[in-house]
Amino acid sequence: MRHDDDKPVRKDELREVLVQLRMLISQDSAKPDAPLPTERELALRFGVSRRAVRRALSVLETEGRIWRRQGKGTFIGPASSMPASSLSRMSNRTNFFEVMEVRLQIEPALAHLAAQRASGDQIAMLRRLAESTRATGDADQLELWDSAFHRCIAEAAGNRLFLDLFEVVNAIRRDEAWRSYREKARTPERLRLYLDHHRQLADVISRHDATAAATVMRQHLAAVQQAFAAAAGEFRNVL
Repeated sequence: MRHDDDKPVRKDELREVLVQLRMLISQDSAKPDAPLPTERELALRFGVSRRAVRRALSVLETEGRIWRRQGKGTFIGPASSMPASSLSRMSNRTNFFEVMEVRLQIEPALAHLAAQRASGDQIAMLRRLAESTRATGDADQLELWDSAFHRCIAEAAGNRLFLDLFEVVNAIRRDEAWRSYREKARTPERLRLYLDHHRQLADVISRHDATAAATVMRQHLAAVQQAFAAAAGEFRNVL
């Protein structure tokens, strides 16, 4: 028997759930770290599948509107306790190349730990996010799914301090000032490579192959770094 949660989430259903959740979060915006209802309760309240709620929560988590911890629940606000003003200062003082250097140090280690510690649910989520990234043709959605995929690995690593460091770097990486560079660097050929890397990461983490997970993550980030360097050079030539 096929359950409702197994059905693909329609785009209009996802948009509607996002609208409802954003309204709910807005009502409690003065209560940072306030818990949200469970996925089951939200699905019943909105009259949708739990899968749709789960997908919408992943989007909101990537946007920094909520944070989730396994066994604890879902809470309003960003996971990082660092003030937005501090993040803004850090973003203004750094650049994409420095961010990539830090990512190349942190994220292979996170992938290594994730392969050792990821739960069945986390592995299933990784596979879903890899497929969502592959299936979307929308640039905004691609940004969301890509960020959610990398965050899922960071959370699966099971190290709270590592996750906080990842959150800080990821918040800086999402700075809108760098968006044009990222889009220019994301050619169809490079995008296919990135998506293949995501699939490989999900596979090796599911096999608990820590060494391969670190290697694939390093290859993935090195490819992104090289693509951005090429795009930045083209961008400067246009100017």
